Amino acid sequence: MPVKVLDQKNERPGGSKNGKRLPGRPRSETARRAILRSTLRLLRTVGFAELSIEAIAADANVGKATVYRWWPNKGALVVDAFSSSVRKQLLFPDTGSVYSDVSLQMIHLVHLMVSPRGRIVAALIGGGQTDPELIDAFRERFVRPRRKEAYQTLRKGIERGELPADADLDIILDSLYGAIYMRFLIWKDGLNEAFIQDVCRMVLDGARPGARTEVRAS
Repeated sequence: MPVKVLDQKNERPGGSKNGKRLPGRPRSETARRAILRSTLRLLRTVGFAELSIEAIAADANVGKATVYRWWPNKGALVVDAFSSSVRKQLLFPDTGSVYSDVSLQMIHLVHLMVSPRGRIVAALIGGGQTDPELIDAFRERFVRPRRKEAYQTLRKGIERGELPADADLDIILDSLYGAIYMRFLIWKDGLNEAFIQDVCRMVLDGARPGARTEVRAS
């Protein structure tokens, strides 16, 4: 049987044949990742106020239209770039204890906030006070995804009997994380692991089954 010889003239660099792209990572995904990297790199250099879509596009070697294909504005892009860079660091563990799961995640958040990247969080929240699009992007693209993960962690605590079935998950989370943001943004001091342990103990012990009955009885 004759052996079919590959026509070398039809081969193209990068795994293509006859000019058609073979299966693999889409070129657009490569561009998207380059944009996120450039955003973080320039953010550390010039800060949020001076950062521009034009500079990001030039640094990532893409056109402005490519940036706007995924992000409606600078705020959404910056929040996505930051969020994607810390996603793994801020995942909730699953140790079998709601106290351990929440306190460990909060400690990781504190480590992030006291690091140089904490300035990005402060800039996003601060800038968002006069920029509705920015605070909306921060809330929807950074806070809410982690909030959903936190709900899952607390619901596991309910299933294990560590929290009551009627626990108000929003009040618990606002009490836990509100304490972090208060020290981070207002007091700018005392944000450490010991503080997190104290807050978790106070809030989660107060939310455990029977705690409200004990308070009323006293």
